[in-house]
Amino acid sequence: MSSTQELNLRVLGIRDPGRLQGLAARITEQISQGEQKPFQKVIDVSSGDPHRAGMPPLSFARQVLAACLYPELLKENRFPSDVRQRAQKLLGACNGGSVGSYSASSCGIPHIQKSVAEFITRRDSGVASDPENIIFSSGSQRTLMLFLHLLSSGQGLTQTAVLTPLPCPHSLPMLLDEVGVKQVPYQLLEEHGWATDLEELHRALKAARGHCEPRAIYISNPGNPTGHVQDLKTIQEVIRFATSERLILLVEEVYQDSVVGQEKKFLSYKKVLFEMGASYSETVEMVSFHSISAGTVGECGLRGGYMEVINMDPLVKNFLVSMQAPCSPPVLPQLALEIMVNPPSPGDASYELYTQEILQRVETLSQNAQRACEFLNDIPGMSCQHAMGGVFLYPRLDLPVQIIQEAEMSGLQADVLYCQKLLEEEGVCLGPGSENGHDDKNYHIRLCVLAPPAVLEDVLKRLRLFHLRIQDRHH
Repeated sequence: MSSTQELNLRVLGIRDPGRLQGLAARITEQISQGEQKPFQKVIDVSSGDPHRAGMPPLSFARQVLAACLYPELLKENRFPSDVRQRAQKLLGACNGGSVGSYSASSCGIPHIQKSVAEFITRRDSGVASDPENIIFSSGSQRTLMLFLHLLSSGQGLTQTAVLTPLPCPHSLPMLLDEVGVKQVPYQLLEEHGWATDLEELHRALKAARGHCEPRAIYISNPGNPTGHVQDLKTIQEVIRFATSERLILLVEEVYQDSVVGQEKKFLSYKKVLFEMGASYSETVEMVSFHSISAGTVGECGLRGGYMEVINMDPLVKNFLVSMQAPCSPPVLPQLALEIMVNPPSPGDASYELYTQEILQRVETLSQNAQRACEFLNDIPGMSCQHAMGGVFLYPRLDLPVQIIQEAEMSGLQADVLYCQKLLEEEGVCLGPGSENGHDDKNYHIRLCVLAPPAVLEDVLKRLRLFHLRIQDRHH
């Protein structure tokens, strides 16, 4: 790690970005060796990893992947007929009929590019998607890094910068730092459910110019970790802003299938862009990102994602593809992506079970988000905005001054120390808001609510006990 990166991490109060996960692993190991703790196990809901929290995988996805990994299973009748058919079709798209072969190109498997493009076209009510514009990689972070590497240039006044929301996805600050791109934060409006404000975008851009070179704006919709879902008016305003300021739109839409707010609906930036007329749809440069790690699929460990590039010069697109060469994207995540964008259809043998599992996940997410938000708002010294989508809640903390002073003496942000003490005393691992870019006195924590209801209830009870104990200890 460079000295600049270390300095930036100290500014964020995170000397070791994985310190909490490392501590959680050590505590788990101690418990396994018989050491007595006030709790029986560690529960980690700091990231959007539903399987870690105890959510089961989707049956259809795992069955198809199992058959692709071990085709001998296709000779038996243990799987439904559509599972066997899908596995055979996917294997037929692989070089040599095996997931052990390389992809046909640096973009990915053409058959799966076509499936993703068809999914996008259906999602956007007929707005066409070109398979040639779909580029696969090992997760949405990797695809974003490819594009940021392409943007990155200059130093000082000429250093490439990206407007980023505050709070932002917790992986984004380090990713920008890794590729040498400056972060220009624009503040989301917490009192308005973490909405995007046009005046704030103009303020952030004006403040940045003369110090760096803003070339793109990063959007997270539904918001990560805020859960805010942007409406049509907001999306149009952001597109007009990006157009007038000649900024590339980098749009993270990984939670598009996880909208739970009443009367809320996910609208893709691409759909809105193409409904705004040719002056926008033919000129605005945009990259959208999606992943199998997020939302209802939640296959985080497979590390698969894609980007769709829109209105990019062919030379730019070709260079993006060449940046992955000679290493083609891994095959198994591409198969999982195909399953995500092309689920069982009505009449298929797996349709009923698949639909049941998806509906159960969406219902669990919706009920958990509502329950957790109400619970957190009832805890003294804590407040939480209602989430409309995504899998996180992002409550605000009112911390005792003694905790803040102790954190300063330890060289940590107060929310990092809070999360560390919560982990040590109650065995719950949450994400500190400083990982999401917050470096002021508005302290927050990040909590994934896509978990079995009993697990979430246990987390909430432990969190309440700890928070009240902290308040009593210092008052």
